Amino acid sequence: MFSINKALGLLPNASEHGRAVDHLLEACHWFMAILFVGWITYFLYTIFRFHKSRNPKADYHGVQSKASAHLEFSVVLIEAVLLLGFGLPLWAKRVVESEFPDKAEAVRVRAVGEQFAWNFHYPGPDGAFGRVHTSFLNSSNPLGLDPRDPAGRDDIVSKNEMHLVNKKPAVIDISSKDVIHSFSLKHMRQCQDAIPGSVIPMWFRPIVAGEYEIVCAQLCGAGHYAMRSIMKVESQAEFDAWMKEQASLKPAPAAAPPAAEPAA
Repeated sequence: MFSINKALGLLPNASEHGRAVDHLLEACHWFMAILFVGWITYFLYTIFRFHKSRNPKADYHGVQSKASAHLEFSVVLIEAVLLLGFGLPLWAKRVVESEFPDKAEAVRVRAVGEQFAWNFHYPGPDGAFGRVHTSFLNSSNPLGLDPRDPAGRDDIVSKNEMHLVNKKPAVIDISSKDVIHSFSLKHMRQCQDAIPGSVIPMWFRPIVAGEYEIVCAQLCGAGHYAMRSIMKVESQAEFDAWMKEQASLKPAPAAAPPAAEPAA
């Protein structure tokens, strides 16, 4: 069967829920194609039917048939079915907290946008993210990890490269350091705005191993065109090896700054 999605250049799906998204898009595209052909055909018919040569005198009584009203009601009904019957339930499965996988069984990542890159933060072997604060932000600490927090000493921070485990759910908390960005994973059929001061979760399960592009889908400044990262979907063994390699590359932890003396 001819696929409008493929004809329009939709990228191959690589997520578990992506098939449902593609089916909805395909239905919408076929519906819009039928509407386009139907309205153009009707437009050409009216030009022919009501040409001045066939209607030299205006008819002030107007159209008496109810056919157009029935057609318009049918269009509204089909749109309501697509939205309420397919679109909203599909959306709810992506955003309702009860639909999220158990975080203990998922790969957990913090994705933080900045002009013009993505920073990815993974918890270490302890499974806990370290505290972050803007007062610790600098060139060597792009996420502002608190050096005094023991939970953050084994954390992994990667720039412009995110690793996930194939066929294992991923929960990604998305935020921004500066302006509004948008975290777009076209192959995973996911896109979420990154808003300063907010942490917005998304989740999906990749089902095809490989390398995929992550782009910013929100105009965020002069370097927006270059805000591109890579997502690698790999086996559990490859993911563990990468995490071990990243841990070995971390510099020795700096001594925590002394606590301030209380004021007299």
